[in-house]
Amino acid sequence: MSDKIRVPVYSPDGKEVGGVDIDPASFGGEVNKQLLHDAVVMYQANRRSGTHKTKARGEVSGSGKKLFRQKGTGNARVGTKRTNKRRGGGTAFGPTPRDYSYAMPKQQRRLATMMALLSKFQDGEAAVVEGLAIDRPKTKQVVGVLKALKLDGQSCLLATQGAEGDKNLYLSARNIHRVEVAPIRELNAYMLLKNKRLVLTRPAIDAILAGERDAGQQAAAQAGS
Repeated sequence: MSDKIRVPVYSPDGKEVGGVDIDPASFGGEVNKQLLHDAVVMYQANRRSGTHKTKARGEVSGSGKKLFRQKGTGNARVGTKRTNKRRGGGTAFGPTPRDYSYAMPKQQRRLATMMALLSKFQDGEAAVVEGLAIDRPKTKQVVGVLKALKLDGQSCLLATQGAEGDKNLYLSARNIHRVEVAPIRELNAYMLLKNKRLVLTRPAIDAILAGERDAGQQAAAQAGS
């Protein structure tokens, strides 16, 4: 049985007030780098606009008439001025608009997200903040918390539970440079891995652990039936 991972819990002023024990088995047991790579490539492909386009010889301006007769001029034979061999002509085999998006199976995407979380826990790049309550949108307050955690200037993902009370936290942190805010239901492997540090509110980590326990119980029940 793998040892549990201790994730530190801090107060908003940066003092360590406890910890949360994480069972790696609840997050896939070990990190599958190939699965994470496949997931990240998929999310990056889905972000591509695919609007690249060059004009072919039938789309550029100019006459399609042969420039001069085939024989008798002493010059090399040529065709239309719109050929790809002439300046201002069309592009041969150029890119055309296309959709790069594709989808991995839902279970693989979910497992990749869990493994990305596990990698943050294993590498000591995750922290939990307890008592992070924002009464009204105030960016300065969130900046102070990040400074207290010594995270200012680093790329950071702030994960919330996604409850109604987290709206002020989102409004306060969304315009901080290199800080991304998202509820736990929107987390994915790409979002977790592209940010160096992960900060979770206490309700967020509790919801994640509760969800993993429920998923484990359902899997055990299905296996026993």
